[in-house]
Amino acid sequence: MPELPEVETMVRGLRPEIEGRKIIDLEYCACTRRPIQVSPSPRMFRKRVADQKISSVWRLAKRVVVELTDEQFIVVEPRMTGLMLVSEPPTTEHRRMCWHLAPKRGKCRSFEFWDRRGLGTVRLLECGQMDELRNTLGPDALRMSADDWKQQLSRTSRPVKVAMLDQKLVAGIGNLYASEILHEASVSPKRSSQRLTKKQLSAIQAATQRILQEAIQYEGSTLGDGTYRNALNEDGGYQNKHQVYQKEGEACQRCRVGVIKRIVQTQRSTFYCSKCQR
Repeated sequence: MPELPEVETMVRGLRPEIEGRKIIDLEYCACTRRPIQVSPSPRMFRKRVADQKISSVWRLAKRVVVELTDEQFIVVEPRMTGLMLVSEPPTTEHRRMCWHLAPKRGKCRSFEFWDRRGLGTVRLLECGQMDELRNTLGPDALRMSADDWKQQLSRTSRPVKVAMLDQKLVAGIGNLYASEILHEASVSPKRSSQRLTKKQLSAIQAATQRILQEAIQYEGSTLGDGTYRNALNEDGGYQNKHQVYQKEGEACQRCRVGVIKRIVQTQRSTFYCSKCQR
């Protein structure tokens, strides 16, 4: 589930705890569940990060990037159920990788990747590989202007909700926030991307900024399954602000007239108001 707000929250939780710290060892946790994808080989990964210092922690779309001082990058893509933590994990059986740090008073002793379903990936990239990854992604959703939205969405005739999930067009938005953004913007998720008006594009841009920033402020959305947790293993709070996501059959809290409907687009659930988003 982690999308841009959840990953940004993980980054903000990690940053004050691990920036400037030295990695002294990498532990591969015993896990009998589906294995995650790790690259390079576990042995080589461990060898290359040992005794390296962490220079910065940042977000790339829906990925956590831990940059090392020797110009290597630990790139973690949580995907559906992955978490980056500096505290005790939700469960011990889903622990995957743990980076142990040189002790520092008042700070965590390690950080780790936890993944319930094993869909996440952890890669160690060099500068050239990092550039290649960046080139596969569209502009970051939080940094896009209305003109950027026009340029990116004009490249496809697909429904706007479907296009928003294409990371080559717009980086960082997933299924949950796409539904919330389009509701805020009063745009139908079924409307062709190439038929959006200037007014609608401006509304999408403004809604994206407001909703993603507010979701970051509330430290992301923890849904009914309880999977998403922040870096301190605490619930997010933005799920209490959702207007349409997983609210099928409920009255729209915005117009008080329409009913929230659910449709399926490219095998993903889309929620929208039948009145606000005609």
